[in-house]
Amino acid sequence: MTVPPRPLIALPARFSATASALRYAAEVNARALVEAVWRAGGEPATIHPYAPDGTAGPAEVAARLARFDGVLLPGGGDLAPYRYGAVGTHESVYDVDDRQDGFDLEVARQALESGLPLLAVCRGLQVVNVALGGTLQQDMGGPEREHRHVVHPVALEPGSLLARATDAEKVDASCYHHQRVDRPGSGLRVTARAADGTVEGLELPGARGWFTAVQWHPEDTAHEQAAQQGLFDALVRAAGRLR
Repeated sequence: MTVPPRPLIALPARFSATASALRYAAEVNARALVEAVWRAGGEPATIHPYAPDGTAGPAEVAARLARFDGVLLPGGGDLAPYRYGAVGTHESVYDVDDRQDGFDLEVARQALESGLPLLAVCRGLQVVNVALGGTLQQDMGGPEREHRHVVHPVALEPGSLLARATDAEKVDASCYHHQRVDRPGSGLRVTARAADGTVEGLELPGARGWFTAVQWHPEDTAHEQAAQQGLFDALVRAAGRLR
């Protein structure tokens, strides 16, 4: 019996100074994220963030994405504040990598422009927001206000792609971030918020392809919560339709 190919999902790698069992610096993705895509029926493929001058060329990125059926923009360190027009850098900003930023931003632009199904997680949401001209709050105010190691309820906009993917209007979100959306990018609609008003979900009405973004980490609990796994399932379904 012939087994149909799984939809191929691109995950831009994250640079890591060290990794267990490797002798050198590594390019990685979280195992929980990869496994969530696999459970959904997708074939997760880590791709190299190649942008030697800090700016990935649109034509090159478009050509590299053309072989894929969908994209997952994962979490990671902070975007360089200059990328969204900020003056100065808050002391809490960490793990900035100009090459990573340039590649991720161009991946977001090309996926949205081409209609390639796109799920953006945590940093990924911030990348999409900045790619579309939005801004970020560099720091949410320290330990008493930030969302690091926090699980909290998030209200979803009824009828949104996010609500349909999770089959819910409220979810318990596993968060790890100290920054948040300040001004949403052009055309983006807020589809989820935390009780403190933090933007937790974004969508682009009229987008050419399936797209949703969440500020939390659905992969943390996707193995045991159908609502969180539903986001990966929806991405892979959309990728399958494209294939």
